[in-house]
Amino acid sequence: MLVLLPPSEGKAAPEAGAPVEWGGLSLPGLTGARQRVLGALVELCAGDGERAAEVLGLSRGLRGEVGKNAALLTAGARPAGEVYTGVLFDNLGLAKLDEAAYARAERSLLVFSGLWGAVRIGDRIPPYRCSMGVKLPPLGALGPYWRGVLDGVLPEVADGLVLDLRSAAYAAAWKPAGELAGRTVTVRVLQEREVDGVPRRSVVSHFNKATKGRLVRDLLAAGHEPAAPGELVDALEQSGYRVEVSARGTGRRPWQLDVVVTDVH
Repeated sequence: MLVLLPPSEGKAAPEAGAPVEWGGLSLPGLTGARQRVLGALVELCAGDGERAAEVLGLSRGLRGEVGKNAALLTAGARPAGEVYTGVLFDNLGLAKLDEAAYARAERSLLVFSGLWGAVRIGDRIPPYRCSMGVKLPPLGALGPYWRGVLDGVLPEVADGLVLDLRSAAYAAAWKPAGELAGRTVTVRVLQEREVDGVPRRSVVSHFNKATKGRLVRDLLAAGHEPAAPGELVDALEQSGYRVEVSARGTGRRPWQLDVVVTDVH
């Protein structure tokens, strides 16, 4: 199973140490594209700081990220699973997994990134600030930029079930197509509560990330490695989730599962 995750906008603090080593990153077919994005980002941030902050969509309180981006070529790198923080990764709790579960995470998790395209959790990268929605001169919008590159690389590693938990901006950077789409599953988190005695459902946002993080953690911890959408439904139900199939996949269309929760936390 391959699990596609969004990154977190916030990153762990940088640390002293060796910078990123291109040859040490997974998905080597992305190396050239990664180097072009990193070079463009460093050049932008080493110039006019105000313009760089505007391009990157940074608030005044985050202007210090511009200087950090300018130093990315020499900044200390650490495993991506430690760099990404935030609600999804906090609830995923990689550091709390046992050795076997962590090994499954290293094999199955793929985190999408405006800077790196996609990385595995063991890939050593420096903290950065560059979302997929950025229009980075001279490369343009990063979503379309990465789409063409990822189309040539990811089908080679997606040889089983694909669990796609990305947010819309990162999902736009690569869409499984053809036969691969038919073995891809997306997940929507719905909260169910009674309003005037009538059950009502609504899509959750912040807690969507928390639920998806826990969902992945529970699959990894239990050792589930489903090979088909039906097996994934069974695995989630065994882990205590209420799951409904809202759209069955076809040979060229993903499945959609609804995970229904009553409490959001």
